[in-house]
Amino acid sequence: MTQATERAQETEFSWGRVVGLFSPHRRRVLVIVGLVLVGSVGGVVNALLLRVMFDDGLFPADGGEVRFGTVVTMGLIMLGVMALTTSLGVVQTVITNQLGQDVLRDLRDRLYAHLQGLSLSFFASSRTGDLQSRISSDVGGVQTAVTNTLSNMLSNTVVFIGALVAMVVLSVPLTLLSMVLVPMFVVAARWVGRRRATFVRQTQEATSAMTVVTQETLSVSGITLSKLFGRQDHEIRRFSEANERLAEVAVKQQVIGQSFFTVIQAFLGASPILVYLVAGFVLSGGDDSITAGTVVAFTTLQTRLFFPVARLLETGVELQSSRSLFERIFQYLDAEADVVDAEDAVVLNSELVRGDVRFDDVSFVYEAAGSDESGHPALNEVSFDASPGQLVAFVGPSGSGKSTVLSLVARLYDPTSGSVSLDDVDLRDLELASLAQSLGFVTQESYLFAGTIFDNIAYGRPGATEAEVEKASRAAAIHDRIMDFDDGYQTVVGERGFRLSGGERQRVAIARVLLHDPKVLVLDEATSALDTASERRIQSALDELVSGRTTLAVAHRLSTIQAADIIHVVDAGRIVESGDHDELLAVGGAYASLYQEQFGGGSIEAVCSDGTVFSDGRCEYFPA
Repeated sequence: MTQATERAQETEFSWGRVVGLFSPHRRRVLVIVGLVLVGSVGGVVNALLLRVMFDDGLFPADGGEVRFGTVVTMGLIMLGVMALTTSLGVVQTVITNQLGQDVLRDLRDRLYAHLQGLSLSFFASSRTGDLQSRISSDVGGVQTAVTNTLSNMLSNTVVFIGALVAMVVLSVPLTLLSMVLVPMFVVAARWVGRRRATFVRQTQEATSAMTVVTQETLSVSGITLSKLFGRQDHEIRRFSEANERLAEVAVKQQVIGQSFFTVIQAFLGASPILVYLVAGFVLSGGDDSITAGTVVAFTTLQTRLFFPVARLLETGVELQSSRSLFERIFQYLDAEADVVDAEDAVVLNSELVRGDVRFDDVSFVYEAAGSDESGHPALNEVSFDASPGQLVAFVGPSGSGKSTVLSLVARLYDPTSGSVSLDDVDLRDLELASLAQSLGFVTQESYLFAGTIFDNIAYGRPGATEAEVEKASRAAAIHDRIMDFDDGYQTVVGERGFRLSGGERQRVAIARVLLHDPKVLVLDEATSALDTASERRIQSALDELVSGRTTLAVAHRLSTIQAADIIHVVDAGRIVESGDHDELLAVGGAYASLYQEQFGGGSIEAVCSDGTVFSDGRCEYFPA
């Protein structure tokens, strides 16, 4: 786990951050508030009008006949109020949902953009499936809280206060009776909220785990691996276990919520009975202060008292449940990039870049996963220069630090100590985007998007013409193969380019860099997946490309770097030998040993670059 990930886990949650998500949409929030206030008052007004209909229209207090005009008038007013509140409710629902979706869209955009800016070390310690889960599942999980929370809390609060005031006006004793049981809701809601929040967090974690399994095993690479080793049954069991866990916690989440609200509904149905009993007791004692209209209006208001309480409690449960999801989202939003632009970062003009690369006493340590302690040094006090037009190669055993050198040149990481500079400017003082414009990188495992061949090659230069793409493809010795496809450059390569062979993918990646036309060229085993004929064609193209550029290359095949201007032999994070091919062979040191292992298995004779013969660790001239 990187320090960035650890910092993300230390995120302090606050609802103020959630409220802040709405700040760009203040006007619509105010419109929703106005609609909620008007709509919420309507229900209380109708309850009071209902009392007038009963006591003045249907059952006049003076015992007279039914006043049909009063009944009709009250009925029409109530219908008008109902129509108004219903219409406003529809408008409010539309605006509220639009607002909620816009907030979620902004949150997803912000999260994705933030992840794009994080350092490579963050992704090296993260799982792709978990990243996908947080962007889709976690953000989707807070939809209810984002969309409905504001309007629900406001409308139910207004209804509760309005109903309470109206109930007090109607009957203080009945109001006290109703209010006695309200605290029970609060206690129950806090207990349920904590339990449900736990299950929501477990559900999201289980969803994330299942997403990881799916992403790993249903990718082309994953399915190929399982088939090659006959592990389909194992992967099916693995998915089933994750799926079973998800189903288990999802059921618990639903049960704990539904059982609570079932009890609430039962209470709402039973509470009017208490009012009828109390009213009957009062009336039987000869007290006529409670009328039929009062009882009907009160039981109507009672529903509008307890239902808002239930809805507020439900909203509280949703908020507690959503808190764990917001925490997971904010953890990633709070992750700090290790490699960032300086405040006064220098913007490079790619046309003026010379390409002088310098390592000055550079050491680098990868952070140990899951620990605050540093890992083993990957580079230790490395220094070298690479000038325009030079091909500088790095060779050595696996894990010696060769690829780390190239990663530092591209500023995928920053050195732990020392400095890496381009044209005498420390890379940490350069703008990352402009550095990328001046540098081209071909990795050992060439990554292609699941689009067309043309789009993959033109990725590094948006707006490139067909002629430019074709020229780069010819230089990379891939044009003829592309034209063998029915759709030519419009051929869709599939996920990770699996419609192409490994060598074809690598040549497409090389064409992409050639089209990018960088001043500094970085090749990390760029020809490792090529056959001998293709490798020779690529090498010929690269020879032309190297002219006037700075090229840094890592290679296990020593045949690909024999013509390098300088070869650095790296071992255990240090440069132990430097020189050209002939010089290093003549020394008979580490490079000579690598050469013998690769080409002769020990005692061999090999032709040196000037026509002499390599024998016993030295280049010597043998007359014909």
